[in-house]
Amino acid sequence: MPRSVNSVASRHKKKKLLSRVKGQFGRRKNVWTVAKNAYERSMQYAYRDRRNKKRDFRGLWINRINAGVRQYGMSYSVFIGKIHAKGIELNRKTLADLAMNNPEAFKAVVDAVK
Repeated sequence: MPRSVNSVASRHKKKKLLSRVKGQFGRRKNVWTVAKNAYERSMQYAYRDRRNKKRDFRGLWINRINAGVRQYGMSYSVFIGKIHAKGIELNRKTLADLAMNNPEAFKAVVDAVK
């Protein structure tokens, strides 16, 4: 019995992957094995960094809140402790946005905490 290979499906698979790495530098864009390795690694980085992005944004919000509260003679940790003690339900993302874009509303929150 002759050997059966599904060349239509394998060609489609290769074309699909090569279209996904289009625009990369050197052999990564047109050599199958190099492109496959580059694509697999890029997907690993994408998976990892979707989680790291959450971590990075939380740190950014904390820095912005800290910078905002320092103007009123308070540290970030004291501010967050007091905000939880008062029962104010504002998350860090909202507080950072207030500190950046709406300083008078942020000052009202700081005054409510003091």
